[in-house]
Amino acid sequence: MFASPELMLHLAHDRNREMIAEADRERLLSSARLARRGRKVRSRPAGTLASCEATAVVPAR
Repeated sequence: MFASPELMLHLAHDRNREMIAEADRERLLSSARLARRGRKVRSRPAGTLASCEATAVVPAR
């Protein structure tokens, strides 16, 4: 059984669109993961480099 050339072309275009949509989803998910990872890193405390002494605030002149 032979399929018509138009049907085969239509199926090829559909598959191409599916592959492009899948790649777009992957890019979107990976960029969302990177954004979440970046947000978590920024929300962490600065570390132990802060001074232990109490600092007095001096008003600007």
